Amino acid sequence: MNGTPLHKTAANGAEELPGALLEHPFGDDWEVLKVRGKVFMLMTEVPGRPVVILKADPGEAHALREQYSHITPGYHMNRKHWITPEAREGVDKELVRELVTDSYRLVVAHLPKAEQAVDPHTYGSRMRASR
Repeated sequence: MNGTPLHKTAANGAEELPGALLEHPFGDDWEVLKVRGKVFMLMTEVPGRPVVILKADPGEAHALREQYSHITPGYHMNRKHWITPEAREGVDKELVRELVTDSYRLVVAHLPKAEQAVDPHTYGSRMRASR
């Protein structure tokens, strides 16, 4: 499925994350990325567009939707805790990779300490220049 630039960018970002595993629990049309059994990213295609769905802190999700018209609530997910970035103006590769890492870190932070693949408070963190 990773044929679109958005999917390739998201998948490449996820491949670098310690303990990230790709699964297909909903069939070949859905790629689900998990860390220690917990979902942090989903990818699929809906008619006419690729979809990447990422976990997000509710406050951060709201701020992202306000700042970027091409980041919407999570497709078929809890609209408060998930976002769907689209590969359009303002949503570049760097932002997509940061959002993938943020989603991963958010999930890792809620795992028991012994199961955390990385320190979620320091892994991949950096200030975003656009904010």
